[in-house]
Amino acid sequence: QVQLVESGGGSVQAGGSLRLSCAASLSTYSSYCMGWFRQAPGKEREGVATFYTNGGSTYYADSVKGRFTISQDNAKNTLYLQMNRLKPEDTAMYYCAADPGGGSDGCMRYQERTFDYWGQGTQVTVSS
Repeated sequence: QVQLVESGGGSVQAGGSLRLSCAASLSTYSSYCMGWFRQAPGKEREGVATFYTNGGSTYYADSVKGRFTISQDNAKNTLYLQMNRLKPEDTAMYYCAADPGGGSDGCMRYQERTFDYWGQGTQVTVSS
């Protein structure tokens, strides 16, 4: 049973930083595409960044490139999203997700795939 638990959200002023964490219980015998998604009120959910556990390939939405960094601590089974130079338009509920297999190419096409496992979300609010 895969479980994903996010933490680290909060309120910050524009230009500030936050680090989101996702504690994951995943099979150590499988490869996963893991990612962060977000959804603002009245908007569709969008992919922010993904990380392929077999090899560490990362992919980012254009809106966050150069500001956000996705990473994984294998020892802690935790996925992170370091968010710097935050903007008010980054305000959203952020979700951690995982989907087995698909290869790094499948992880790159995260906007097209369906993720099997989701966390409960953590709120990020950026004020101007």
